[in-house]
Amino acid sequence: MKNVLVISFSQTGQLADLTAQVVAPLRAAGHTVHLETLEPVTPFPWPWPIVDFVDAMPECVQLDPPPLKPTNIPNDIKFDLVILSYQVWYLAPAMPITAFMQSSEAKRLLKGKPVVTLVACRNMWLAAHDAMQGLIAHVGGTLRDHVVLVDRGHALATFITTPRWVLTGRRDRFLGLPPAGVAPEAIRQSRRFGHALVDALANDREKNDAPMLSGLRAVEVNPRLAMSERAVRRAFGVWSRLIRAFGKRGSWTRRPILLVFALYLITMILTVVPISLLLQWLLSPVLRPRLERMRTRLERPSGSQDFNLHKYEQ
Repeated sequence: MKNVLVISFSQTGQLADLTAQVVAPLRAAGHTVHLETLEPVTPFPWPWPIVDFVDAMPECVQLDPPPLKPTNIPNDIKFDLVILSYQVWYLAPAMPITAFMQSSEAKRLLKGKPVVTLVACRNMWLAAHDAMQGLIAHVGGTLRDHVVLVDRGHALATFITTPRWVLTGRRDRFLGLPPAGVAPEAIRQSRRFGHALVDALANDREKNDAPMLSGLRAVEVNPRLAMSERAVRRAFGVWSRLIRAFGKRGSWTRRPILLVFALYLITMILTVVPISLLLQWLLSPVLRPRLERMRTRLERPSGSQDFNLHKYEQ
């Protein structure tokens, strides 16, 4: 039997549901699972007031999070596997998980350990994944697998349903649009990853330098969204530095520039992103080889193949 450490932070409960599905088979198989839910010293609001939501962007993008409450992770357990379950905020890992990853405790717990990351988000997660890979490497861990569940609604629809969920807490059908978030059935089916990890641990595969969740459709990349995400990420980088020049998070001196940023963000969502997607669609015959190479690279390490699905789908 192995010891598994799970580090999680979920505001909406969606990511907590995904984590529970993955962890359940591990516990049923007799493995010891320590689930640690991160708690900021000052809790983040849910649902978010619009001003607080926009004000969180600069520190989130710059990986400059507030402090956490002490964890309850035992000091006398040697963990064989670490699972990091995190949200994506502003194309970056949510601040509580970056706070943990920059702590001395993360370096102690993750050094030399295989790591699996779990994400449930709208649809743009690549920049956050890149940042998380860097944080894992910095503390000496090894990313072995990456699992991503996304909202399957149309990209333009989720520009409405996701902000509504974040700002009001409501995710039901709205104006004929589908519910926000990852479909409950997709979350239920994510139990397959837990079963695959049970088999991997039984055969000591966590000690090998190879993915444990290959062939399970762990991550699917839309390369067209990846190109749009690059442009948005660069813009967020510029805006985050500019806003921070006006003061610290929560200060009144930032309010005017936050208003300008909010107007920019709405304009970008309504114009720049749709135009970018349209241009990529029109140029798809020319861009297809490049996009396929990008897809293959970005889907590592676990990949979108499905050759093992028949073993674990229920």
